[in-house]
Amino acid sequence: MKQNTFIIAAVIAIVILSSSMFTVHMTQSVIVLELQKPKETITEPGLYFKIPFFQRVKYFSNQLLDNDSSPAEVITKDKKNLLIDNFTMFRIVDPLKFLETVRGEQGARARLDDIIYSELRVEIGNHDLIDIVTETRNAIMAKVTKETNIKAAEYGLEVVEVRIKRTDLPPEIANSIFNRMRTERERIAMEYRSEGKEEATKIRAETDKEKTILVAEAYKQEQSIRGEGDGMSTKIYADAFSKDQKFYTFMRSMEAYKKSLKTDTTLLMSEDSDFLGFLNKSK
Repeated sequence: MKQNTFIIAAVIAIVILSSSMFTVHMTQSVIVLELQKPKETITEPGLYFKIPFFQRVKYFSNQLLDNDSSPAEVITKDKKNLLIDNFTMFRIVDPLKFLETVRGEQGARARLDDIIYSELRVEIGNHDLIDIVTETRNAIMAKVTKETNIKAAEYGLEVVEVRIKRTDLPPEIANSIFNRMRTERERIAMEYRSEGKEEATKIRAETDKEKTILVAEAYKQEQSIRGEGDGMSTKIYADAFSKDQKFYTFMRSMEAYKKSLKTDTTLLMSEDSDFLGFLNKSK
């Protein structure tokens, strides 16, 4: 019986001892709460003790944390709407103040979103859209980081950096701009097509002109050659006729027979026809 009592007492002692010890790592800070009220802040790593059941510990990370904010719409100096998507790198530097103000990381992120959105509206409202996109973006974010860090210190936070991930136009404005761009491209395309048609018409007209000239020159050359050929033919026929009239008449008749009788056409002619003279003589 005494042995069982000893074992029970030992187990209770071990449970009490284990519940009274806690470890703080290098990446953590701890606040000891006594009846839900802060009792002690521990920032050095090591093994510590607390009063079981009356005290409990709450851990906070010392590491760099990130906050990816939802896109927010702001207005530039030249009254242009922008959709800003940003992220923030921060850490907890005063756990007690952090616990008393925002309670946890979720509350801290919500508070940072409000602060950063306010600072972005102020800074971007002092610059034109073209400057934000091309020149002053880094300067704007450096100023936003500085001002946000000052205000975040009230909540035990240090803001290391605020950066813009992406800058877009709101959907309705983007669609309007894209429509204008498409209309402008269509207008330019129509101009190019019109110029192309005009150039094609000029080329066709010039080609038709050259074709007409070439055909006329060819026809002129053809007629000239044909005339020379006819002249030579007439001269040959005349020479042949003057040398042998009967032979000339015979050859001309043979050519006439060849041209007129080579088809399937039936000719009804008198046997006394002059055209058949040489055929009749052959009988």
